Amino acid sequence: LARVLQKAAEVNMKISLKKYNFGFEEIKALGNIVSGLSLGIDQNKVEEVLLIPIPQNNKEMMSFVGSASYYRKHLKDFSILAKSLYRICDQQTVFEMTKERIKAYEKIRKALTEAPLLLMPDWNIHFKM
Repeated sequence: LARVLQKAAEVNMKISLKKYNFGFEEIKALGNIVSGLSLGIDQNKVEEVLLIPIPQNNKEMMSFVGSASYYRKHLKDFSILAKSLYRICDQQTVFEMTKERIKAYEKIRKALTEAPLLLMPDWNIHFKM
């Protein structure tokens, strides 16, 4: 804590004690659950995305895809899942919810409910690509 406060002072950063959480093992921040070792999705935010009804127009689809995309790092192959949905986000495109798009919409919703925790790497272990 002392090092953080010292660094903040060095760069002229002002800290509002009302806005900071000290001494917690995990906190909710920007729709995530953050701990020293992991990053998870705040389930309240997932529920908000799941409450979005099936989109009926381009603007609603853009809203859904944007909301889900915020958590893309937790969703395996998100860009592949969302590919057909991105195509109808443009206002110039005729909106049509095909079976393929409904399936993609449902897969993204399901993936959000099953999203894994992202763990910090163990720097003592050798990494392979």
